[in-house]
Amino acid sequence: MTLKFGILDQSIIFPGQTSAIALSNTVKLAQLAETLGYERFWVSEHHDSGHLAGSSPEVLISYLLARTEKIRIGSGGIMLQHYSPYKVAENFNVLASLAPGRVELGIGRAPGGLPRSTKALQPVDVAKLEEKLTELSLYLREPAGEEHPLAGLKATPIPEEPAPIFLLGTSVASAKLAAERGVPYVFALFINNDPVAAEQAFTVYRETFNNESGAQPKTILALSVIAADTEEEAIELAGDLKSVRVTLASGKTVNVSTVEQAEEFARQAGETYTAEVRDADITKGTKETARKRILEYKEKYGVDEFIFTTVVSDFDKRVRSFTLLKEAFEELAV
Repeated sequence: MTLKFGILDQSIIFPGQTSAIALSNTVKLAQLAETLGYERFWVSEHHDSGHLAGSSPEVLISYLLARTEKIRIGSGGIMLQHYSPYKVAENFNVLASLAPGRVELGIGRAPGGLPRSTKALQPVDVAKLEEKLTELSLYLREPAGEEHPLAGLKATPIPEEPAPIFLLGTSVASAKLAAERGVPYVFALFINNDPVAAEQAFTVYRETFNNESGAQPKTILALSVIAADTEEEAIELAGDLKSVRVTLASGKTVNVSTVEQAEEFARQAGETYTAEVRDADITKGTKETARKRILEYKEKYGVDEFIFTTVVSDFDKRVRSFTLLKEAFEELAV
């Protein structure tokens, strides 16, 4: 059995570390991923955060491309609702021209931060994500058409191989949008660990996929995984992490890591809220245990690929975890 795997790194600033250390570790992990034969390495976007250093994926991607040779490097993802689609297209067209065939553009729907940073990034009312995605898809490949208000506008340079778009999400709504646009869909189970939501999202995506362009449905499941040499060590490394789903009075929902973050999100939004606290969904254990559960996920959701993230603070243990995961499936292929 041949499965493709990627790594999503959030450049976490663990206690006692600096942002420089967190970003340096991201570079080392990208190089490790390439050495081990992972398919892709993505970085995330988070704002106004004291424990996440990756606020500018485009800048980090350019550095990672320069420090690696073959592995695909991408965003997991760009929070397009904050930005001009034209500028995002320019950024990724430059990257794709510098490293042909190695750049991927993951688009996220979450704000990537609390309401305060969203206000700083969006000082005026902006177009809906769906509208921005349409513009972005256009600019990545060709000039604006005659029907466009800016007809003839190009997001130069136009690369020979534009960065493919992936849509990331945690709901049926994101799955529908990915299907409508005929792009690969990534469900982040490590953010929304509701198996019913994941199953519904993948089902809707496949049933409504638009293949007019000749593309085929492509599904990726994003998991939080910790592999260790013993079950006991993996459990200890995982700790007692939680996932908190916040629902504001307006109906808007967001997933955060702590009750304190939920309270701060609601305070900055100026709304009352409810919070549902759940144990974080972490696939943990020896490489055999992790492999078994990952294969169960593949059977359950019928996904094509996986992308792994981890919250292990000890960098050497993080390296060991990704190494064991790759070993587990290489052994299966023998």
